[in-house]
Amino acid sequence: MRHAEITVTPLGAAPVSAADRVLARVFGASLDRLLATGHAADSDRLLAVRARYIVSLPRRRALARDWEHLLAVARRAPAPAVPLCRDRIAAAEPRIRQLVACLRVPLPVPAQGVAAATVLLTDATGPLYHRRTPADLDDLLHEAITQLDPARPLLP
Repeated sequence: MRHAEITVTPLGAAPVSAADRVLARVFGASLDRLLATGHAADSDRLLAVRARYIVSLPRRRALARDWEHLLAVARRAPAPAVPLCRDRIAAAEPRIRQLVACLRVPLPVPAQGVAAATVLLTDATGPLYHRRTPADLDDLLHEAITQLDPARPLLP
């Protein structure tokens, strides 16, 4: 028997509906951006549902595998379909490996860090894919790693 999920927001505790879970996935990218910039997960129903999903250990392990896949693809011969900043990725490999290790920690971690790692990996205008971005890859990785610290408060 499956137990009902409960989400706590400023409006109180409420069961999580299937529609909430679907909407949290459909709007995942925008919700991740909000979480990554420090919006409190408990400030909005969908943010709370999204945060709960992304901090789950299976989801974090999948994200860690995605980062490892990025490293593997960056080492291969360039392909026109995969516009990566290979030199930046290679230079940042130690930090990326540290990020992967943080994602795999079996302790609860703040949603902000998971969201930051997700946004960094998926942002086509970011330093992994876009040469002219003003953002520094090493700085962004360091920030995501810092936000993933299990000793940090889970809610901002």
